[in-house]
Amino acid sequence: MSDRPDAPSAPATAVGELDFARVFASPSLDGTAPRGVKLSPDGRYLTLLRNRETDRERYDLWAYDRETEDWRMLVDSDKLGSGRALSEAEKMQRERLRIGSLKGIVTYEWAADGEGLLVPVEGDLHYAALDGSVRRLTDTEAGELNPALSPRGRYVSFVRDGSLFVGQLGAAEPVAITPPETADTVHWGEAEFVAQEEIGRRTGYWWSPDDTRIAVARFDEAPVATVTRAAIGAEGTETFEQRYPLAGTDNVDIALFVMNPVGGDRVQVDLGDERDIYLARADWAPDGRTLYVQRQNREQTRLDMLAVDPATGASRILFTEESAPRSWINLTDNYRFLKDGSLIWWSERDGFGHLYHFSDGDMRQLTTGDWMVTDLVGVDEAAGRVFFTATKDDVLATQVYALDLAAPANIQRLSDPEFVNTADMDSAGRTLIVQRSNNTQPPQSYLADTSGNRLAWIAENSIDADHPYAPFLASHRPAEFGTIQGPDGTTLHYRMVRPASDEGKKHPVLFYHYGGPHAQVVTRRWRGALEQAVVDAGYIWFELDNRGSANRGVAFEQPIYRAMGSVEVEDQRAGAEFLKTLPFVDADKIATYGWSYGGYMTLRMLEADPGLYAAGIAGAPVTKWDLYDTHYTERYMGNPVTEPAPYAVSGVIEEAGRITDPLLLIHGLADDNVVFENSSALIAKMQAEAVPFEMMLYPGQTHSVGGPKISLHLWNSIMAFLERNGVGPDSTAD
Repeated sequence: MSDRPDAPSAPATAVGELDFARVFASPSLDGTAPRGVKLSPDGRYLTLLRNRETDRERYDLWAYDRETEDWRMLVDSDKLGSGRALSEAEKMQRERLRIGSLKGIVTYEWAADGEGLLVPVEGDLHYAALDGSVRRLTDTEAGELNPALSPRGRYVSFVRDGSLFVGQLGAAEPVAITPPETADTVHWGEAEFVAQEEIGRRTGYWWSPDDTRIAVARFDEAPVATVTRAAIGAEGTETFEQRYPLAGTDNVDIALFVMNPVGGDRVQVDLGDERDIYLARADWAPDGRTLYVQRQNREQTRLDMLAVDPATGASRILFTEESAPRSWINLTDNYRFLKDGSLIWWSERDGFGHLYHFSDGDMRQLTTGDWMVTDLVGVDEAAGRVFFTATKDDVLATQVYALDLAAPANIQRLSDPEFVNTADMDSAGRTLIVQRSNNTQPPQSYLADTSGNRLAWIAENSIDADHPYAPFLASHRPAEFGTIQGPDGTTLHYRMVRPASDEGKKHPVLFYHYGGPHAQVVTRRWRGALEQAVVDAGYIWFELDNRGSANRGVAFEQPIYRAMGSVEVEDQRAGAEFLKTLPFVDADKIATYGWSYGGYMTLRMLEADPGLYAAGIAGAPVTKWDLYDTHYTERYMGNPVTEPAPYAVSGVIEEAGRITDPLLLIHGLADDNVVFENSSALIAKMQAEAVPFEMMLYPGQTHSVGGPKISLHLWNSIMAFLERNGVGPDSTAD
């Protein structure tokens, strides 16, 4: 099975010439990078989105016929594109998914009969048949959000202008089935800002399995504070009156209804007496007789699973998850409702994320141990087998496993431990789609049977002579892994890549960090060419996962509760002190760099330990947590109205005058996530304190500043900043 179609190979480049210009150019040095890998309902076709050799950010839809073993481009995005600008709502949805820079086809969906696919392109919808024909379904200026095909394939649905539209596929124009609203603050079928950005819920409507009902969320964002967000571009400035729920302020008023897809009666779901809640998830039972709704309290210490009668909207609590003391509930998509009425469920109730089987009111634990289940991959209900990924064998390298519901203690590993593995599965749990990589192998993907045996490569992506990374393989530096003890004795994992050097040579360090919750930086996966270019420039690349990071259990995460910017800084300090003991490190040239939460960490680290770091780079930093949104911030810090103390000590504005080391501040001027006010407040404070610093602002760029030329400019700016401030490599030796 070929890993890529015939295409021009990468231009030859001399060994060792890996620079930032080549890192961000096309073709991607990672090689083939498919997205959205799916199997057709009958399992014959494998489809995926593949980026182009000549444009790494443009994706087309490809199909592989497992019977004929032939690849072909099913939909050419260039032929469907109209050049029409995306609506602001779709731009923001893509930003929530961190795919704002991608072009062409970014998502698609198989029809239930396996005869075609729903393909959105530039705000309009198309139906692509397997014979290569494509039929346009919509052609409007407004754009269609959250498009979907109903489970049995009779209907197409989408959101337009705050209303949910439904129509029979191939028949008359879809019509709005939700009632008209007089206020433009009311939205049907959408996910509100925090649902998209923080909760992980991307839609606001859910089809029943038999196409007879739709559960539809309605939210009114009138209670939410309005902030004026400026998107400062190169040739002008747009302002948006954005409803942004700042920590401690009101969220949207949300409700849930069940309605008929062709209009008519609708009933409201009873979500309880408490209105200030989060609608976390909604799912239908496989037989369509019950709607399951996850309701989370504002404090995020309680999660109720509600069982709803779709005919009446009446609800009852099926079970409840409650957080450990001084902790919170982590939401998850790792669950599956089964045809027999039971549920495979993920919970951290024993201190680690594990799988449980909920049946007839009983919650039976399936996995146990001081390790984390990271993803529920699939369930083969006929065979009674559950497939999942976990850190059971190595906290730095997830593997694919299977267990039998009848004998869950016998866990079988299905993947190669030499790789970091993730996986997907068809809905029947019969075929695995495994993705893997390691320190020297870019991402690969393959089809496997339920025993883990590889059936065929999807993308072998071997670094052969034609691979884009081949010219640089000889100079590729391996990652080194190790542990240090944190200030409280906790074991902390680090990852380091250092240049090849002569005996006695010392190197500066680019100390990268994120530091925030729900992220694990240190793993054994392929990390791409960027850090190798930094190493080729003469720097050591170093990173450390501090307390508060993901995949180490509740006790490892919990120390940041009501204390952001404390233990993370202490643990990163231990990392810097460890670096200074190494004979190949220039102890006077350790620069710290991070983005978003990592940018916040840069500022906290420079304030806490003047002189420990030679310089700091802060990208898109949060500087005042009361400027960030409710769901994320209050989860860890509490409500600033009732608990102001954690906010007072966690910000970076008041202590900005303590920064004495060189600082480069970077921000996109159209950032709607960490809004630019975070940086402007810091800028004003540092200027008022006469604290020198440098700044690089990017007009039109959002939270993810990037693009082939923009990324090149960004990294050239970082390197130039380090050189100007004496943190560049030299020939210092013992």
